[in-house]
Amino acid sequence: MGRTFPVGKLDAKLLAKLIKKYYRKNKALIVPPKIGEDAAVIKENAKYLVLTTDPITLAKGEVGLYSVIINANDIASMGGEPKWFLSANLLPEGKTTKADVESLFKNISQVCQDLGILWIGGHIEITSGLKRPIVVGEMIGTVKRDKITPSSNSRIDDDLLLVKGIAIEGTAIIAREKEKYLKRRFSSSFLERAKNFLIKPGISILKEALLANNSVRINAMHDPTEGGLSTGIMEVAQASEKGVLVFFEQIKIYDEAKILCKEFSLDPLGLIASGSLLISLNPEESPKLIKLFQRKGIPISIIGKIKKKDFGFKMKVNGKIKKLPKFKVDEITKIYRRKTR
Repeated sequence: MGRTFPVGKLDAKLLAKLIKKYYRKNKALIVPPKIGEDAAVIKENAKYLVLTTDPITLAKGEVGLYSVIINANDIASMGGEPKWFLSANLLPEGKTTKADVESLFKNISQVCQDLGILWIGGHIEITSGLKRPIVVGEMIGTVKRDKITPSSNSRIDDDLLLVKGIAIEGTAIIAREKEKYLKRRFSSSFLERAKNFLIKPGISILKEALLANNSVRINAMHDPTEGGLSTGIMEVAQASEKGVLVFFEQIKIYDEAKILCKEFSLDPLGLIASGSLLISLNPEESPKLIKLFQRKGIPISIIGKIKKKDFGFKMKVNGKIKKLPKFKVDEITKIYRRKTR
């Protein structure tokens, strides 16, 4: 029996090797599969389509909301506008009621409506062996030719900006998954704020990505998800074949995230990070974008610089340069291994 893989993303080196071995080039494919790219761009006559797919497997409750938003984020990070959504809904045998199914449909329908997306179909079934629902979403959007912002387009000496803070999704998941335990240790107001991170500050980056892309010339955008901010930054650098220097003190970490990460001994840099947006752009464009976001009350900061490839992935902490931490699996997995009562 061969070696098995841990929970989380497939090993990046193996995935890159498989893509190289089995991917077939096509002139219609403008942005092909690559480590760090979460969506593909296809030229269809005079139009450019953006396509992505993502499963929701960790979320407890609100699985429909997660599925729509996470897939919409991938489209927005590519510079596109999400238009159409499909979902394959796999529901656990012996645990799914009529009310559960209607709640899922209502949830997906409402989020799509709120974001101006049309839910156009998919698949649903009761599946044996599942402990919780799994929703595999597929989002299709459109993008203008001059507005495509793939991770692979980051340039040397670009500023690397972070929109909002980090560990937004991770904070909400911890509060929801460990609610019973946390109720005995923290106030109800704190716990409700943490659970509500799904909505405020929110795991959607659609508004922020569209605002940025319509305001300045952006080279690359990326929404860090599984593996946290650190993994997301590495994905940008790897996709564009560059190095990166990160300024740790400039990274916004919400108080609720800090507290919950300390409680479960997690590193927020490696905690699932949907709700954050990375933007790589020419330093001349940064002041204009920062001023715009600050005027609208949206947190934004320069957290790094794109470097030559041989620089590697590094982080400046208290004036000292060290390696950017690498996470083989997302820090969120630790909360499922730790026993709490």
